[in-house]
Amino acid sequence: MIYPLRVQAIRSRGQNPRLYVSFPLALAAAIGLEPGDQVQWELLDRSELHLLRVQPPPALAKSKARQSSPKPT
Repeated sequence: MIYPLRVQAIRSRGQNPRLYVSFPLALAAAIGLEPGDQVQWELLDRSELHLLRVQPPPALAKSKARQSSPKPT
């Protein structure tokens, strides 16, 4: 899925401009992102950023661990 958006600038008197990026609700729902979740940006190069959760929710952490663990033979 692709969600195009624009970066917005907020200019308050006496402060440096701040840039904001909105997060589409459909995308947030698809990955289980909730208000208050802590995230951080990872800069890969000048044209690519990754948004990472600081601490994934327990359900995501468990399912990710299951996917990455080797299957018994």
